[in-house]
Amino acid sequence: MTVRTRVAPSPTGDPHVGTAYIALFNLAFARQHGGQFILRIEDTDQTRSTSESEQKILDSLRWLGLEWDEGPDVGGPHGPYRQSERKDMYAQYAHELVEKGFAFHCYRTSEELDELREARRAAGGHTALKQSDLALPPEEVEKRKAAGAPYVIRMVVPEGEGVCVVDDLLRGPIELEWGMVDAQILLKSDGMPTYHLANVVDDHLMEITHVIRGEEWINSAPKHKLLYQYFGWDMPTLCHMPLLRNPDKSKLSKRKNPTSILYYQRMGYMAEALLNYLGRMGWSMPDESEKFSRDEMFANFDIQRVSLGGPVFDQEKLSWLNGLWLRENLTHEQFAAKFQEWALNPEYLMQIVPLIQQRVEKFSDVAPLAGFFLSGMLPIKESDFEHKSVTLEDAKRILQFSVWFLDTENNWDKDHLFAQLKQLSEQMGYKLRDFLFPLFIAIAGTNQTVSVMDSMSILGPDMSRARLRHAVNLLGGPSKKEAKRWEKEFKELTL
Repeated sequence: MTVRTRVAPSPTGDPHVGTAYIALFNLAFARQHGGQFILRIEDTDQTRSTSESEQKILDSLRWLGLEWDEGPDVGGPHGPYRQSERKDMYAQYAHELVEKGFAFHCYRTSEELDELREARRAAGGHTALKQSDLALPPEEVEKRKAAGAPYVIRMVVPEGEGVCVVDDLLRGPIELEWGMVDAQILLKSDGMPTYHLANVVDDHLMEITHVIRGEEWINSAPKHKLLYQYFGWDMPTLCHMPLLRNPDKSKLSKRKNPTSILYYQRMGYMAEALLNYLGRMGWSMPDESEKFSRDEMFANFDIQRVSLGGPVFDQEKLSWLNGLWLRENLTHEQFAAKFQEWALNPEYLMQIVPLIQQRVEKFSDVAPLAGFFLSGMLPIKESDFEHKSVTLEDAKRILQFSVWFLDTENNWDKDHLFAQLKQLSEQMGYKLRDFLFPLFIAIAGTNQTVSVMDSMSILGPDMSRARLRHAVNLLGGPSKKEAKRWEKEFKELTL
């Protein structure tokens, strides 16, 4: 048997360090066994998936040194490698399950589903809905069918008590209650598959032997095991990796820690150091050495050395490790070349030059005007936010509302950002120039500089969000009581 592993990111935002973490362990396992590693793009969410996000995923993983044997850009014998290009295939398999009695058409409306779940919740039971819960009288089904009502295809799941036993490479047998497993949608009303159907079908057709994924998918394992049984296919070996955590042990998220690979690239971390650090997330070398290369990890890799405790992604530790790489692995000439490649590469520089050229009289003006583009967190202080029309409390509120808004914003075009933040300023009752003042300070350290929208567009989402959060924390952040009140206000403003 040839070992085949895969990583399957969704192109719905900036490439996540968690994706790189899972990709690294899949690649290491495949290389350890002389196998193959596949990159598949799971773009069934057509409203959020973009080609730009897909390209960022490919570029960032390659920057880290993670290469794949098959994928959307390199091809392979099991393509296509984008789920959107395999749409008709999934419908065929979904209808096959209906014919076999393992799936059914469901005409329930979203309002009816909410009522059913609320009734189950009120009765103190699980909110997972089964086929019997969802059943409609035959005459009602025919009525909705004749009217062309939308329907989904759901899978049949056990309705009684009992457990599903899932074997895991790291955890051994895991018991999960069938009562917690709902009649999962397999094919949506628009004809697109859900993750669960597409994942199982693709893994089978692409001959994946080992599914190494995050532990958040453990609860989905019973559904996947059922689907393999329904189709009569052999199930790949499952291995659920521990989730990356913030220093406070919460799940790694952009609300507390920058999560985009692009952020760490823009901050000036070496790809080798970031990959080294991800390799230390729950795993260690036999000699416990902290600094090692990708190839050294592959040569010594044993997945049984993975610890199930949630590994903490600590930026301070990453910076320390990156410092070792900078000092120990680069000559002076290499350091200069790497710095030039990072800070003064034409692609990045040419985004900045048009903004500053009209503002300078000599080249020595460039660094003070544009230095914030080459920085991480800025050395700002509370007094920098003093303004005749904006109190420190106003500044804190503006920054916090902006962070909450930008957390959900995927379109980072400067004109779009301007329109959206202008609308937010009006909703909050601030003049635009007053609203933008604390954003200028947080993003650039001064308001005597280029457009803050241009700056945010060039710096990118994660760096911009990180600087805004840094400013909120510098100003003391909202109290718990304030945070609750502000969150309520924010939700009312953005409905």
